[in-house]
Amino acid sequence: MATPDDRRYTDQHEWALVQGTEGASTVVRVGITDHAQDALGDIVFVQLPEVGAEVAPGNPVGEVESTKSVSDVYSPVSGVVSAVNETLTDAPETVNSDPYDAGWLIEVTVPADGGDPTAELLDAAAYEAVVSAS
Repeated sequence: MATPDDRRYTDQHEWALVQGTEGASTVVRVGITDHAQDALGDIVFVQLPEVGAEVAPGNPVGEVESTKSVSDVYSPVSGVVSAVNETLTDAPETVNSDPYDAGWLIEVTVPADGGDPTAELLDAAAYEAVVSAS
């Protein structure tokens, strides 16, 4: 399974990728990992928050439902939801086929403080260690 080096990860199997800055804010794209989508099986429904919702690390921001189970998705960063992947309404299986690109879930706008809002998350090697230990 793939674990791209260009993003950071949580031990709850979410990924976060800094997209860039908008004014005094940083935009972070969030999704679930390849490992998570594989463990869930065929994804049939994705529930995402409303644009404008405030999110905080470790708090649920939505659900991913598969033929096997329903799993919460947790925010890896604090901020305001600035976009949701509307494609997933009609094609939730995109999370299975392309979890790191077209299958992204939300974008969160984080107030810029000069640092990387994902710096405290796991890098790819640390995330792979978490997966292999479970």
